[in-house]
Amino acid sequence: MDERWLTVDDICKYLNVSNETVYKWIEQRNMPGHRVGRRWMFKQDEVDGWVRTGCAANHINRDTEQ
Repeated sequence: MDERWLTVDDICKYLNVSNETVYKWIEQRNMPGHRVGRRWMFKQDEVDGWVRTGCAANHINRDTEQ
């Protein structure tokens, strides 16, 4: 059986983050999502793989490291 498509709200609940965080991840960290009209939709297995690669983790700004 095919996995259903998840909305931004579904992903927020699944990952326990805000809408703002999801949209930042889409724009800045290449979170796997698919634009359907004006809405973003997600496949849970793609998001799970993306999280496992560490892409959702906070990154230290290398310019400020000493």
